[in-house]
Amino acid sequence: MIKTKTSSYRLQYLDWVRGLGALIMLQGHVFDSFLKQDQRTGGPFVLSQFVGGMPPAIFLFLTGVTLAFLMNSSERKGFTPSQRVYIAFRRSGFLFLVAFLFRLQLWLFSWPAASWTNLLKVDILNCMGFSIAILSIMAFFKTTERVRYCAIVGLVIAGLAPVVSQIDSSMIPEMLRAYVVPDFRFFAFFPWGAFVAFGMSAGSIIRIVQEDGTERTMQWAAIAGGALILTCHYFSNIPFSIYENADYWLNSPAQILTKVGVILLMISAAYLWTRYGAKEGWSWVRQIGTTSLLVYWVHIELVYGRWFGYYKLNLNVPQTVGLSAAIILLMLGLSTLRTYHERVRLALMQMGWWFQPKPQRVPGD
Repeated sequence: MIKTKTSSYRLQYLDWVRGLGALIMLQGHVFDSFLKQDQRTGGPFVLSQFVGGMPPAIFLFLTGVTLAFLMNSSERKGFTPSQRVYIAFRRSGFLFLVAFLFRLQLWLFSWPAASWTNLLKVDILNCMGFSIAILSIMAFFKTTERVRYCAIVGLVIAGLAPVVSQIDSSMIPEMLRAYVVPDFRFFAFFPWGAFVAFGMSAGSIIRIVQEDGTERTMQWAAIAGGALILTCHYFSNIPFSIYENADYWLNSPAQILTKVGVILLMISAAYLWTRYGAKEGWSWVRQIGTTSLLVYWVHIELVYGRWFGYYKLNLNVPQTVGLSAAIILLMLGLSTLRTYHERVRLALMQMGWWFQPKPQRVPGD
């Protein structure tokens, strides 16, 4: 199927948002790893880390969007509900495998300094796999039903996060607890899984909206995003709460919904930009977004590994900004090379003769 110019906008803006999230992530990790300790109370570092809290939410939300696309595709192909659940659940296995290989590579490259327990760390890839495994049950429903059911599940996950934090989890094995109980060190299902659920709701909406209704949908997304931000800001500042003890930056539903509001504004702005503002053709932000997993994997090793150990916690703000730009350019080059290599491979496969042996001539023919 050949994509038309108009229909391509339905996916380009999502890649653009993913690319913007990757850019925010890159600068945030560089500042965290290389800036001097005595300069971490200034505005540049505080701003860097403040906006740096958005990329995990963006990536998890977009994971939910693509999961909704997969469920919708399975539904259109006529698979039974149980088959759709299996197909979605299988995606979680792939992410768990990627997560383990990622931790294994980091451990091998840092051996013998790193502990073997680092292999079990619950990172964002583990959270994606675990959340998909839990939320794959939503494939039982039709796409139109998942819009509201996934939104409700997202609210439930966010709302239960402070409650789960207060439950005595000392009897739960530590490895399982890291997947479930809110913790600053890990990406637990409470509350991070809420972003996947909200993304599934948004992805279902994208799939059922007709092409000529996408622009109106984005307008409503911007309105809903702004309303969420203002509402959460109001309720987070009132002197009483329904929760006995909630930490805004760890498990507060207000923080989760505020980030969802920001993501909705980003998506609507990205659609507006890719639809009307950007020139046709290649986009460097979108390019990084199309290979975000590769960018994430490689930059973690570069930024937190041994490669630039001499400069760790040893750069001032201008030097850190320069290094951030250098890392971004390096990741852009790697991303472009990956895309070019994939296009060449697909082109050669279509040529056929490159991979298929020539038919043998039969004597007498």
